[in-house]
Formats: sequence, C-alpha cells, structure tokens
Amino acid sequence: MTTATPRIHPSGLPYRPGVGVLLFNADGLVFVGQRLDSKLEAWQMPQGGIDEGEDAATAALRELAEETGVPAHLAEIIAETPDWHYYDLPDDMIGTVWKGRYCGQRQKWFALRFLGTDADVAIDQPHPEFKAWRWAHVDSLVELAVPFKRELYADVIRILAS
Repeated sequence: MTTATPRIHPSGLPYRPGVGVLLFNADGLVFVGQRLDSKLEAWQMPQGGIDEGEDAATAALRELAEETGVPAHLAEIIAETPDWHYYDLPDDMIGTVWKGRYCGQRQKWFALRFLGTDADVAIDQPHPEFKAWRWAHVDSLVELAVPFKRELYADVIRILAS
C-alpha cells in the first residue's frame, strides 16, 4: 500500500524501515528467491532493513549484495518509488519476527538493471536468505509472493515496471 503520510498499526508497534529491489536482467525478467525460513512455496525479491545512518539507495545495493551476491558495480539504479510502501505482518507473526519490535515494514523500492551474468549471482552468502533463485516474468511476481506482501508487490510493480 502506498502512502505519503506515516501509517499507524492497531498494535501500536512501529514499521521497520526497509528497502526492496526489482532486479531486471537483460531479458526483462526479475530476480526472485525462495526464502530459507519459509514453509510456503513463495518467492520474493531482495529486500531488507535500512541500517542506522544509511540512505535507502545505499541500503538497496547492500541488501542486493548480501542476499544475491551481486555487487553494486553490477547493478544500476533506474527508478525509485517516490513514496513509502507498507506491509503488515500476519497477526500470528507479530511479536515473533524481528524480536517482536515491529508490525511490518515501510519500504522504499528500487528498480535496478542487472549488468552481470547468471554466474555473478551467488545466494550462498555468509547469512543466506534464499534456498533457490530464478528469473521470473514481472506479471507473475504478485502470485509468487506470500499473501501478506501481494498488495505491496502490486503497487510497486505498477510504479516501477511500467
């Protein structure tokens, strides 16, 4: 969900500031990874938190490298969402994810052009996020996602993939 004003969750918990990345290859397909910790057959794009004192673009490139092994010099930022986008954790996850400190995330999203080859992707990182990865057509991204991120994905795709 897009919003220019801060969103307040009924739990009173804040939203974790984060970023997300649509990494497009030369064929116009988007990188998706299957999370290690998910029991669902769901795929997601690279995303994660913004560190203290870090700007969103720097965080996006760092998260991309940490989750996919793709270094910043092999990715070119081509677009950014103008507003923050939110997702709420399902009720059964609030209080357990992120040590119970957040109710979901507020994210800036970036479209990046991948300048490397498949050989430059390495999900076997020191703190891996994904057990598998592939390139997916942008039209399939919403249905591949976990249900609680689908509205956010639809908004982001509408803005960055048009």
